[in-house]
Amino acid sequence: MTDLQIQYKGISTYTKSKGISSLVLAHQTEIESVNNIPCFFWGSLTDPYVTAKCWSTIAKVVRSSFGPIPPSLRDPIASAGTEKIRFEGFSSCNGVYVRLDMKPEAIDGDFIATGTTNVDFNDPMLNALNSIQKNEKVTLAVGQQEMQVITSTTKVTEKKVTLPMRWIKGLTCVQLYLADMDLKFEANKIQTIQLFQTLPKGSVKGDFFITKRAGKFTFSTLATADGVRIGGIQRLRLLEGILAIVEKIFVYESADRETCAIVCEFGKMQLLMAFSPDAYRGFSGEGKALEHMTGNLPVEWIHGLNSLLKSNETFDPTLLSIEHDIDFGTMDQLTSNLSSIGLLGYDVTERNHFYRQLPFKTERILSLNPRLKNAKKLIENSDVTIVDKKDGYVEANVKGSGVVHKVIIDHNGYRCTCEWFTAYQGKRGICKHVLALKIAL
Repeated sequence: MTDLQIQYKGISTYTKSKGISSLVLAHQTEIESVNNIPCFFWGSLTDPYVTAKCWSTIAKVVRSSFGPIPPSLRDPIASAGTEKIRFEGFSSCNGVYVRLDMKPEAIDGDFIATGTTNVDFNDPMLNALNSIQKNEKVTLAVGQQEMQVITSTTKVTEKKVTLPMRWIKGLTCVQLYLADMDLKFEANKIQTIQLFQTLPKGSVKGDFFITKRAGKFTFSTLATADGVRIGGIQRLRLLEGILAIVEKIFVYESADRETCAIVCEFGKMQLLMAFSPDAYRGFSGEGKALEHMTGNLPVEWIHGLNSLLKSNETFDPTLLSIEHDIDFGTMDQLTSNLSSIGLLGYDVTERNHFYRQLPFKTERILSLNPRLKNAKKLIENSDVTIVDKKDGYVEANVKGSGVVHKVIIDHNGYRCTCEWFTAYQGKRGICKHVLALKIAL
């Protein structure tokens, strides 16, 4: 699969003059109207040391890999708007998702425009982040004036990077996992340090669980009723660089106990790190978004929402339904569709969605999933035959490769006789045969 090529007109720069540090993040997007905006935000960081540590953690995540895919340099996605700035990204294997939510108290400046872009985190800038002191004054610009480098020593250079298709697919899935999570544990600073002191050394196999006994948290190989499962526990070492400055952590777990997330609280900002079920399983391949892609979302609706909502704005389906006279059932479907194509993110602490203006065209997302393509091909070839349909029950025959599969959808869920369903039992998304029947219905 070909990655999305991004060409920067300049590079991210970090300069220091008369004791004032300036950080300018180069940006580029497929959306022309956003590309014409020289800068989204310009201002200063109120807590530059903590911010720098969090950015370094994000860079650590996006340069890591825990699966068969080798680590490679990737650039985080930044969203500016509604008095907030968010940075997010994935590990190269797509099994770890990270997001920094910078609250209004973390920044002091002007939002010139609202939007989302992927930014250039280059080596010189990362080295500079590591040198930032607690009392330094740091100016942040998300974007770049006239797409030029603001420094007297560095020439303007073009730089090609890639936005991986796995990231785009991951954005269509990860918020569906986050929306399914509940808070399990809250640990203060001392409890957090004690917990990570029990983190096993080296690369270990098997499941581990975060458990709490007598007010103390620990990692254990023993499953308990209230324990939070973590697959690929070595991935938690990505958090080690911020443990000394974290105020508290919140541990979340999905309803199926397959995925988990840890939210690190710093007062003015929060860093969330979500982990796929296992180190070898990326969020992009789980197929959780497939069930919400059966309906076609009109392009004009997407353009309408882009003009109506700002990046990072809270997405309130009930309020939107009332204000714009949209049926509640239609709004529920719209919310699912927007989530499934990555236009909605999810805040686990606030328990609500937020709108995300993507730096790439939405039609790109709809063509990424091979199961969705194959399901639509089954429909086009008339390979789906409904043999029984009544209240709460549908049975169909769906042609496979030299065999006909039986698909049943009822109040208990769905079932299929294919090898995919037999192997995963729906844990990695629905198979193309169930998806084809859902589309047909």
